[in-house]
This record gives sequence, C-alpha cells and structure tokens, in this order.
Amino acid sequence: RGHRHGALPPAAHSLKIESRMIARRNLVAIAVLSSAVMEVLDTSVVNVSLPHIAGNLSATTDEATWVLTSYLVANAIILPMSGWLANYFGRKRMLLTVVTGFTVSSLLCGIAPSLPMLILFRVLQGITGGGLQPLSQAVLLEEFPPQERGKAMALFGLGIVAAPILGPTLGGWITDTYSWRWVFYINLPVGIASLIMISMFVTDPPYLTRGSLRADFWGFGMLAVGMGALQIMLDKGQEDDWFGSHFIITLAITAAVFLIGFIVRELMIRQPIVHLELLKYRSFAAGIFLVTVLGFVLYSSLVLLPLFMQTLLGWTSTTAGLWSSPRGIGTALCMPLVGYLLGKGWDGRWLLAFGFAIGGIALLGFSHMNLQSGTWDILVWQISQGLGMSFIFVPLTTLTMDPIPRRETGYATALYSVMRNIGSSVGISFVTTWLARRAQFNQSLLVSHVSPYDPAAQRMLSQAQAMLVRNGADPVTANRQAMAMLYGVVQRQASVLSFLTVFRMIGILFLAIIPLVLILRKPKHLREPKTAAAGNVVS
Repeated sequence: RGHRHGALPPAAHSLKIESRMIARRNLVAIAVLSSAVMEVLDTSVVNVSLPHIAGNLSATTDEATWVLTSYLVANAIILPMSGWLANYFGRKRMLLTVVTGFTVSSLLCGIAPSLPMLILFRVLQGITGGGLQPLSQAVLLEEFPPQERGKAMALFGLGIVAAPILGPTLGGWITDTYSWRWVFYINLPVGIASLIMISMFVTDPPYLTRGSLRADFWGFGMLAVGMGALQIMLDKGQEDDWFGSHFIITLAITAAVFLIGFIVRELMIRQPIVHLELLKYRSFAAGIFLVTVLGFVLYSSLVLLPLFMQTLLGWTSTTAGLWSSPRGIGTALCMPLVGYLLGKGWDGRWLLAFGFAIGGIALLGFSHMNLQSGTWDILVWQISQGLGMSFIFVPLTTLTMDPIPRRETGYATALYSVMRNIGSSVGISFVTTWLARRAQFNQSLLVSHVSPYDPAAQRMLSQAQAMLVRNGADPVTANRQAMAMLYGVVQRQASVLSFLTVFRMIGILFLAIIPLVLILRKPKHLREPKTAAAGNVVS
C-alpha cells in the first residue's frame, strides 16, 4: 500500500541512502585532495623557477634557495603539530584555516616585490601548508569504511606521488611561458574551490575533544627549534661542507638536544602534542620505518635523474622535466588497480612486497645508464618505477593506519607525514653529498691511469692534439687544450660512476627491506573469523 502511494520499498530506500553516502564521500575526497595536491605540487614546482626568481629580484642563486629552505623549515615545524591542532580547534575549522592561509600566502608570494618579502611569505605558506597532507589523509581515513580505505588511499596517493613528479615539468612550462609569479597564482582557483567544498561537505567526527586540550608551550618551543634546526642542517649541509662548518655543527647539536628533550617530555606529560605511544602498534611502527625509507628513496631518485639528464647528457631543464614525467604515468595507471585489489580482499603485504621489488629493479636498471643513453633507455625504467610506487604507497598507508583507533587518526597521519618528509630531506642531502664526494674519489682513481705510461691515455691525447692542430692551433696550445679535453672526459666519467653507484645503492636498499613487510599485519576486517561471520548470517 505504501508503495502505491509513492513511498519507496525498503531495499530501494536503503540503496538511495547508500548512493548519497558514496556521492558525499567522493565530494569530500575531491575537497581535501585538491588542497593537499596543491601543497605537494608547490614544493616541487618552485624548484625550476629559482634562477628566474633570483634574476627578477636582483639576488644570487644561493640567496634564492632560501625561498625553498624557508618553506621546508616552516612546513617541518608545523607538520608534527597538525594532529594536536586539529583536535584542539576542530578538524574542519583547522582545514578551512590552513587552506585559506595557504591560498592567501600564495597570492602574497606572487606579488612579492623583493626577496626578503618573498621569503617571509613563503614561511607563512609553509606554516599553513604543513597541515594539509595529514589533515586530508585523516579526513579520508575517517570518511571511508575500513574495507574501502584502499580506494581512498589510492586517490590520495595518486596526487601525493604524482605531484612531485609532474611539478618540475609544470613549473618549467609556466615560468617559460608566463612568469615565475604564476607558479604561485595557480593556487588561487584551486584554493577557493577547495574552501567552498570543505565548508559544504566536511564535518567533524563526534569524538574530537575540541578546546579541552591543554597547550604545552614548552613542547611547542622544543619541537619548533629542533625541527627547524634539523631541516636547515639537511638543506644547507652540502653547501657549507657539513661538519667542516661551525654553523652546521651548531645546528646538529641544537637539533639533537631539543628533539631528544621533546621526545622525553612527550613521553612524560598527560596530553602530548605528538602521540609517540602509537608506536606500540606493530604495524604502525613498521609502517613508519618503511615510509621513511620510501621518502628517502623516492625523493633522492627524483633529484638524481634530472641532474643526470642535465649535467651529463646535456639536456635542457624543460626536456629533463618532460622525461621525468613518465614515472607519473606508471603511477596513474596502477594506483586505481591497487585500490581495487585491496577492496577485493587481496593481502596488502604481498602487493607491497611486489612494489618494493619492482621499484628496486627499476633503480638497478638506472644504474646501467651511460653517456650514450637516450630517452627510450630511460622511459622503461621510469614507468616501471612509477608502477612500483603505486604498489607501495597505497598498501603501506592502508596497513600502517589500520590498527589505529579513530580518535587517534589525526595524530597518526601527522607522525606518518613527518617521517616521510624527514626521509625525503635526508635522501636529498645524502644524494647531493654522495655525488660530490664520490665524484672526487672516482676522479682520483681515473686520473692515476692518465699518465705517459698508459697507452690508451696517450692515444687519446695524441688524437685530440692532432685534431686541434688540423683546426689551426699551434702545437703548444694544442697540447694544453688536448690535456684539458682529456681531463674533462675524466671528470664526466667520474660523475657517471658516482650517479650509477647511488642508483645501485638505493635500489639494493629497496630490495633489502622487503622482508620487513611481513611485520605488518592484515587489516582487521580481513582477520575476522569465518565462523563468526557465518554465525551472524544464521542469527
């Protein structure tokens, strides 16, 4: 009778409610992902614009690097606090605040009249942008049920992993076509759209203890000083010759003292800023270690390959950026597939092991490049590495966050993001230092073979000298120029060897950590006994 009067039958009514919930989840995902991707993209898109920024604002390139350093330092300071701040102010209010701040500071960066003002606005951008990734991840984990978290993390990972890869290409194109200022202006429409959608669709979970937490000012201070010193040390270490510099030594001591003091305090007080007790969960502790290694390898390889293309293969910045993008193709193609497989009940640990294996093999493939390598030689390994990353990021996030209680999700995602960022900073510092030091070592070995008693060296020297004489140089000048040419060959080969060694090392590292995947546990919804499920059906 109710159906005849227009009322929906119970099955149709429940289906309608479910479809509305799915639509709402998708809208929430778009709202938070757009802001998170905007922030991640901004960390890499500015890199290629530094020479233009330096020239336009009458500064040296070294001075312009503080545009990057200031952002990273501010970002590193606020990132561990984001879980506490979301609980204190409310997650939705915090999201609206940081998206607004990031959008406004992007506008200020675009109109900055001088380098000091640009650095100041980048600090504001880093402070507000630091909370976007963990807050967005916490909202997605909260919004999607456990069995669908794989899909949610696939959406999140698609942006977070692909954005740093596509960033240099986009940044180079915008800077060459328009101006470096448009690198910041492109955040405005994305930020405004994200603000509107967050205000409409994101809600706070009922368990948030908004306003009931006590502010630990000593903890805030120690965390800010320690993380700031650590980030500056990692960013400027190679430039200042590491521990040969009193400045770097001071930063290292400061970081160690304040961060150790912060950890001790967090373990003692009743309402800590960072919930270190979450490490008691085996899967979370193992996932934190694995994501640190992931950050180390991913970002070091993102620095290595464009450098190899530009400094040794002689490609332009635009070409190097363009041929770094295929890595994102493999990620984009496989990320939805990984989310689908997790949703169908596949064991994420085996998917994760497969991802580490493929990523490690791809990095070992890069270690066989040479000065005659072309675009197609690099393309295969690029796509393979992107494929491997898609099989790593989604299962790793899903398995790591699975045992965490819902009320602790914000704290967990903050700690997860912090360790990924620390791993990436350490990886970039390691790569830049290793390339410089190892190139010197390789050069000393190769130069020892360039002597009057080495037939190959004498043959190359005489051929170069003869060519120069044929081109009009006198014998004395030709001899000097031939020696310089031979020395240039030695330098290039020494650099090639250092690049290949680093690729080999990080590839072996990826393969070596595969056994640690077994420490992770299956998600809870996959560990439910079948007998219990059958009993529920009978009842």
